[in-house]
Amino acid sequence: MERETTFSKLKLLIAVLLLQLCLAGFHIVSRTALDMGVSNIVFPVYRNIIALALISPFAYFLEKKDRPPLTFTLLIQFFLLAFIGITANQGFYLLGLYYLSPTYASAIQNTVPAITFALAAALRLEEVDISKVYGVAKVIGTIVSIGGATTITFYKGLPLLNYQLPHNKILGSIFASSNPTLNWTLGCIFIIGNCVAWSAWMVLQVPVLKRYPAKLSSLSLTMLFGLIQFLIIASFLENDVERWKVRSGGELFTILYAGLVASGLSLSLQIWCIEKGGALFTAVFQPVQTVMVAIMAALILGDQLYSGGIIGSVLIVIGLYFVIWGKREEKKDKSHQEITKEDLRRHLLSQENSSKENSNDQNIP
Repeated sequence: MERETTFSKLKLLIAVLLLQLCLAGFHIVSRTALDMGVSNIVFPVYRNIIALALISPFAYFLEKKDRPPLTFTLLIQFFLLAFIGITANQGFYLLGLYYLSPTYASAIQNTVPAITFALAAALRLEEVDISKVYGVAKVIGTIVSIGGATTITFYKGLPLLNYQLPHNKILGSIFASSNPTLNWTLGCIFIIGNCVAWSAWMVLQVPVLKRYPAKLSSLSLTMLFGLIQFLIIASFLENDVERWKVRSGGELFTILYAGLVASGLSLSLQIWCIEKGGALFTAVFQPVQTVMVAIMAALILGDQLYSGGIIGSVLIVIGLYFVIWGKREEKKDKSHQEITKEDLRRHLLSQENSSKENSNDQNIP
């Protein structure tokens, strides 16, 4: 029994580390794709086509009996979810990656739990009890994480390495500037936009999934609408047929990795890890992804690190753990309160039954 428990824990640890490795690889692959000249419109279109082709059959067959009927209101909600969670999320990420290294993109994404908490609290989907230590911890963690992202955005600092990150000259952008500080700030703002969209998508899914609890079908519909939205954007911004051609094995690899690994395998691993270890356990390993990205980016892309980015990253990680600790303690407190209420209810029922028995005994002649 003890061996089985140890093996289960080891299997979960390996799975969550593999998840972070897959997601870390996506940062590197995305930057490589952009440097090779893959269009930042074409890339997410192909990514979502592959992911949709991978997930939709499972959604259709596994949830065939449990899937509720679709209504016009639900379709509108899925369209909006797609705009936030697919189009804005992926679009802001690629725009930010044009100016930033994958390391800092990954570092800023550690603010997602804090931003998610802030949005959920604003929409009254999350309780904020500052009379409790865990409530204060969640608030402080959110402020520290956002402060870390702000530090990265507005304070670049001194370079810590002797080589320069190769800049992508192929991607054109109306936001491009010869001022590297402005470009850095724009990149951070775009990645923060990616984090806000990602967080909003997770928060707004909650009420939608209550009405439409088929998770895989919900995800498939969201991806479908996101793909349609990207295709509409592409019809205006990327109507050159040559940009849609995959010209090399390297480009094909980046597209397949994005669709199969980043959207398919990673999603499956994430669902499994959350089911077996919980959302908090999975979130704790988020900073491991940043470390993996930093190592791979330095070795593969010649990534440059700056003092401001390191300071901001440390603040983000500290804030992340404050929020996670607060959530864990809140969960413990609520469980304890439920147990206490249940014990009190049983005690009152026991007393009531005893009173009834005594009353019956007294009425016996």
